[in-house]
Amino acid sequence: MEYGFTTAAYVVAAVLFIQSLGGLSGQESAKRAVWYGIVGMALAVLATLYGPGAGNWALSIVMIAAGGGIGWVVAQRVQMTEMPQLVAAMHSLVGLAAVFIGFNAHIEMARVATMQAANDTAALADLAQFAASVAHKTAAEISVLKIEVFLGVFIGAITFTGSIVAYGKLAGKMNTAATKLPGGHMLNAGAALLSAILLILYFQGAGSWTLMLMTLLAFFIGYHLIMGIGGADMPVVVSMLNSYSGWAAAAIGFSLSNDLLIVVGALVGSSGAILSYIMCKAMNRSFISVILGGFGGPAGEQMAVEGEQIAIDADGVASALNEADSVIIIPGYGMAVAQAQQSVSELTRKLRAAGKEVRFAIHPVAGRLPGHMNVLLAEARVPYDIVMEMDEINDDFPSTDVAIVIGSNDIVNPAAQEDPNSPIAGMPVLECWKAKQVFVSKRGQGTGYSGIENPLFYKENTRMFYGDAKASIDALLPMID
Repeated sequence: MEYGFTTAAYVVAAVLFIQSLGGLSGQESAKRAVWYGIVGMALAVLATLYGPGAGNWALSIVMIAAGGGIGWVVAQRVQMTEMPQLVAAMHSLVGLAAVFIGFNAHIEMARVATMQAANDTAALADLAQFAASVAHKTAAEISVLKIEVFLGVFIGAITFTGSIVAYGKLAGKMNTAATKLPGGHMLNAGAALLSAILLILYFQGAGSWTLMLMTLLAFFIGYHLIMGIGGADMPVVVSMLNSYSGWAAAAIGFSLSNDLLIVVGALVGSSGAILSYIMCKAMNRSFISVILGGFGGPAGEQMAVEGEQIAIDADGVASALNEADSVIIIPGYGMAVAQAQQSVSELTRKLRAAGKEVRFAIHPVAGRLPGHMNVLLAEARVPYDIVMEMDEINDDFPSTDVAIVIGSNDIVNPAAQEDPNSPIAGMPVLECWKAKQVFVSKRGQGTGYSGIENPLFYKENTRMFYGDAKASIDALLPMID
């Protein structure tokens, strides 16, 4: 009875997770998709607690309540702008869980082997579900289980330290520039090769030291790999780590013979990999180059930026907007930080009420996560039909009177087209500099999160609208006719 209920519940939960992933691809269906995921996860947890081998009910309930309470508090405190680093932090926990589960599986296998060698039939008969299943496996099945455990720990350890570094960079607690130790990529390659040798030794029964040493090497690979990736590529990194966490979960699912964990891990792993590939394609970057910490990227001195940044006040921007017939607004992470989406929405409403054409241009990697800007604009009730993707609107800039850039840098950087040595060389960008006038809302003259200088700020038709984005937009509102 328990097996039948658990299997049926797992099937329903898997279907709900698939529906959740599918629904998250659209703004209108995203809210419903989140509920699919919540119900699926609740069903999966209940089925696991009720299923065969379940025990320690009191401890399980206490741990679930504690975890749920912590999650509730964190969710209440985390701002929308902090969501990318929260996602990275969650990935680190998945990776660490995979490491702990893998080591526990290794300990159980060693314990069963000791009992079998001592022919302790009484102890073998009293084993918990996982250990009991190990005791009934053939030598070939044990060998496969060892590989699964090793790979689960390896991927989980890389995910753990890589996600911590990603969190640090996204939260501004670590240097966002690409940083490598002396030896660079050869250190990563050497650690990976040594891990492969340790896998062979572990497979041949060399002992626990091989698993422990591999874990340390994997911790280093995760740390050094993500340290070698600059801030401009962080959106891809978050997606890539999401994929890693999925594959770690799938590997551990095989170790535990948990069908749902295998399915969910494969869904997360494959969807994260596909999203990472799509983002790399949108940025015209090599997927291999990004995940290997910039291996094979552009080299050489970047072009010097000439000219000066010319400031403008709210009166000047408002005058240009009142005279314009067409306006394109380009939102970026700075808009999210300033919580300016509601002000931008009100500006849009007033401009449209005055008979002007207003549209939004969204780059595929605007913000810190895919869809970041779309969510903010939807929250501010900006109509979906005026929110355009880059490919839909890029050709319209030459016929546009005013382009307003709010807190963006890399996605509007002409160096991507003009400087072959730029870290973002070849990346498709929003060609806003082709508009008749460009106003850039920016806090100051710094290079921003990615540390890449932007020639757009120095062009003749560009004016810098300095200050907090929300305060700047709010200053415009009373001046719009």
